[in-house]
Amino acid sequence: MTWRSHGDGPPVNAARPPRVDALTLRPRTATALVLASLAGLLAFGWPLLVDPGTGLEHGLDAPLVLAVVLTAVVVVLAVALGEGGLDVKAVAMLGLLAAIGSVLRPLSAGTAGVELVFVVVVLGGRALGPGFGFALGATTIFSSALLTGGVGPWLPFQMLGAAWIGLGAGLLPRGIRGRGEVALLVAYGAAAGLAFGVAMNLSFWPFQVGPGTELSYVAGDPLGTNLARFATFTAATSLGWDVGRAVTTAVGLAVLSRPVLRGLRRVATRASFGPPVDARSPRPSTPSSLPTGRVAGR
Repeated sequence: MTWRSHGDGPPVNAARPPRVDALTLRPRTATALVLASLAGLLAFGWPLLVDPGTGLEHGLDAPLVLAVVLTAVVVVLAVALGEGGLDVKAVAMLGLLAAIGSVLRPLSAGTAGVELVFVVVVLGGRALGPGFGFALGATTIFSSALLTGGVGPWLPFQMLGAAWIGLGAGLLPRGIRGRGEVALLVAYGAAAGLAFGVAMNLSFWPFQVGPGTELSYVAGDPLGTNLARFATFTAATSLGWDVGRAVTTAVGLAVLSRPVLRGLRRVATRASFGPPVDARSPRPSTPSSLPTGRVAGR
């Protein structure tokens, strides 16, 4: 472990530089993010709480959810910009990582649940903070849908799921590094891959099976009964794909975590994300600011 001393200040651990959040979660930004997440929870979970006879239909519900998600993401970014929490360098980094994820998604998806896009989302959220991870997940899925023509009623739910994966990666314990950090990300990536598949199933299960079967959703039934039917539906229809997604995400994180995180953290440190320093603001005097050849006090 290497330690360096900067002037008369305390020693700095050169091997573990502090994390730099590319999107600072200031009060208004955090509030917007929480509201967006609450709206998403309602969008996913309303079938388990709705009373019979409401007449809700997925085809009418999805456009509203899409509008809410897109508005929430724009609000998060706009509020962060207004507070100085997201500068142009962070926007450029967001665009670059979203573009990489958008290309990886159509190249990797479609065979046994292989889904490498979450490797980018997890590493971006881990290195650059939870707010950045939330924006990265939603932006990546939206841009990849535009790239492949995959815009449909499933898109808002996919955006929310990916945004939560990036957010969760940024909220993981910060003090873990080295092999422990890789193990943590591998476990998180596997769990997130499974959870994403379960959430996507929940988004369309009430409308997919139809009434009158042992797997059908029944509005107004006890929560435990509907959850048991949903678990059976998930195991019978998509568990293999979900496991494939979890495994490939975990393997990708095991291979790429250390070099990619090292590169992202180096870029974040050099970029110094945040509002520009006001040149008119007073700066504290330092020994280097004294006139050459003159000693203080003489």
